Amino acid sequence: MTKTASTTELLVEPGFETFGLSEKVLAGVVAAGYKTPTPIQNAAIPVVLAGKDLIAQARTGTGKTAAFGLPAMSRLKFSGTPEILVITPTRELAMQVSDELFRLGRLANVKSVAVYGGQSSGRQVELISRGAQIVVATPGRLLDLLNSKRMGAFTPSTVIIDEADEMLDMGFLEDIQAIFKFLPGERQTLLFSATMPPPIRKLAQDILEHPETINLVQQEATNTDVEQSFYVIDEAERLDAVVRIIDAEEPAKSILFCRTKRETDELCEVLIGRGCQARALHGDIEQGMRQDIIRAFKLGKLEMLVATDVAARGLDVTGVTHVFNYHMPFDQQGYVHRIGRTGRAGQKGKAITLVNPFEFRTLKRLQTAIKASFIHREVPSAADIHRKEDVKLIRKVCLQEVSDEAVDLLSNLEEQLDLTQIACKLLTIMVGKRKVRGPDTIGVRGPRLKSILGGGNVGGSGRPGRFGHARQQEFRRKGGRGQGR
Repeated sequence: MTKTASTTELLVEPGFETFGLSEKVLAGVVAAGYKTPTPIQNAAIPVVLAGKDLIAQARTGTGKTAAFGLPAMSRLKFSGTPEILVITPTRELAMQVSDELFRLGRLANVKSVAVYGGQSSGRQVELISRGAQIVVATPGRLLDLLNSKRMGAFTPSTVIIDEADEMLDMGFLEDIQAIFKFLPGERQTLLFSATMPPPIRKLAQDILEHPETINLVQQEATNTDVEQSFYVIDEAERLDAVVRIIDAEEPAKSILFCRTKRETDELCEVLIGRGCQARALHGDIEQGMRQDIIRAFKLGKLEMLVATDVAARGLDVTGVTHVFNYHMPFDQQGYVHRIGRTGRAGQKGKAITLVNPFEFRTLKRLQTAIKASFIHREVPSAADIHRKEDVKLIRKVCLQEVSDEAVDLLSNLEEQLDLTQIACKLLTIMVGKRKVRGPDTIGVRGPRLKSILGGGNVGGSGRPGRFGHARQQEFRRKGGRGQGR
């Protein structure tokens, strides 16, 4: 059969009531507090309601779950067997999607079950057999159940692949291809992906029929709600630099991306030692603990997650104000995924990247590839942080209410010191508790910085001549892809 593709126009609708969703599903939308559709919802909902196959490029956090879930639930026939299958790359995303679909569909009596490893498969199969209309599954566990025929008659009429490029990165592409051998030929298939590398294009060609295409990634990759900045530092300054920048930025909720598990643990330990509410997230964290950490981060009980790329996949948390790239990601796709964690739903966010002189060239290529505007900044000096702390201290003192105990203590002190001495001594005690890490100035500055930014010889610790090509290769092997991730 010849397969063709068309591109759907983006629709601009005033609200969800204009789409033609079922009455009960629309009631669920209202109950959930949804008011204005996001761009991906405006574009995708009419396509899905029409029963067409769809390729949609949109990043995490843009409202994709509702974009495919609302119209798919509106088309349910309540046949007594699962009619909607959603395949996600991670356990966390499977749980999040299942919970969101249940919340949106509960007034329509829609039941969803999350199917993933690490939990009882028997229990999951039992929940499905009780009449669940939606199954949200990770590829490995779903394929195991299909191969063992424990799913019984499993003929979903709508199949959604969510975060397809993430599944490719995690090595699930063969599992996905195997899963589709078990699925009915007559079905609606929807594929959502932030990027479309060749293997994903090939998968789409194999499993979709005459798909509509929506592409919002170019607009989102240059999202004006995310301010992208970078700091040029020498390699030995990396830890001091990120701590100094955190002191200056005071992020409300942030994710710091590291390359290795060891680096993640070390950075997290330093942040905790400075009083930050931080936790590490990497592949050695047990599943139960991982879920507790993510839940605490979502609820605002944690300020920071220090994570590897693999551990953060599928993580969908709102309100992230800052993303820190402690090291440059391995590729353009990794960068786009990282910064996609902030600046969501109209909120402002910041993406901050640390680069040594040698990495700056990679950053420039990345900037060109994603057509973004990067702002260069210098790491604040210790004096800058002190001045910032002074302003906070003055504000705190001015707003502080006076207690009776303080009045009594002041009377006792006035018997030994005058008021000016008392004030100066107390302030000295408070100022002495400040903890500014590192030397006064951090980062590459002066003529050397000007040469780097201008494209000249990087010099210093980033100069290829000093590091040597062979040593660069060894460095990448020890700290690069596959090491401690």
